[in-house]
Amino acid sequence: MRIEQITIVGTGLIGASFALAVRKHGFQGRIVGSDRGEVLEKACAMGAIDQGVAEPIQAARGSQIVLLATPVGAIIDLIERLGPVLQPHVLITDAGSTKNEIVARARAVFGDAVRDRFLGGHPMAGKENSGLEHADANLFSGAAWLLTPLENQNLLAGASGAYVALLETLGVRIMTFAPTQHDRICAWVSQMPQMVATAMAGALMEEFGHDTAAQQGTSALQMADVNAVGGRALRDMTRIASSPHSMWRDIALTNASNIEDALHRLEQRLAHIRENLRGAALREEFEQANQFTETRRGGKTHDSESKIQG
Repeated sequence: MRIEQITIVGTGLIGASFALAVRKHGFQGRIVGSDRGEVLEKACAMGAIDQGVAEPIQAARGSQIVLLATPVGAIIDLIERLGPVLQPHVLITDAGSTKNEIVARARAVFGDAVRDRFLGGHPMAGKENSGLEHADANLFSGAAWLLTPLENQNLLAGASGAYVALLETLGVRIMTFAPTQHDRICAWVSQMPQMVATAMAGALMEEFGHDTAAQQGTSALQMADVNAVGGRALRDMTRIASSPHSMWRDIALTNASNIEDALHRLEQRLAHIRENLRGAALREEFEQANQFTETRRGGKTHDSESKIQG
């Protein structure tokens, strides 16, 4: 199948970056965006889309691929709205950070045709700041793009094959997982780090923020001093703490059990470290952590990477 038109519902950081990226890598077809009016005006002005249409159903007309790049809750609702009215040859895909509930809704909407009509996706790329103004044509270069095909779904056939070929032009590392496996892994490698950064930044504000400083009779500039003293380690650990709740609310709601499990395991680890700050067990914690960083330096990846089954 030849892709002549793509509709992107949600032209924020991910949606607009995808549009800019496919343009940069040679896509000659038409790109239609769907979002709020003021966002679409900016997306057109920056060359991310050719046309903006606020209503998703109208925006999807004439497209072979419809990418849903909204928060997870909106993706679920959009599948319900768009699925019954789109032509059978149109592929709906998404960029949602959780997959179980999204895929379940697609199954309910498309029934037996779901393998030809829907392909779950999740680009592992982003920035601490969301929004169209931060869109970047190079955002996905070298990043993993996770796909969650259903059992016996042929990724190389029809619209799915054309979409996968388009993704490959972006220089992404395509990896495939079952939806359940995806949600468990992402709870550990993406969602738990976000919650940790949020908790750390919140704790620092509580300890050194203006209200606390005033109560203690210290300078209101204390937080600025903390940031200056903290240096790179503090910046790295709290960089993503500026991520908006509006984006993470739906992620937490749709993957709560996996995130709870990951946070519980981390709490146990932190408690063990706290209890052994003066003991030999602290060395073991550092040695195990060092093993993890060594595997990362060695470039080890999941054995499903780039193995797309036809």
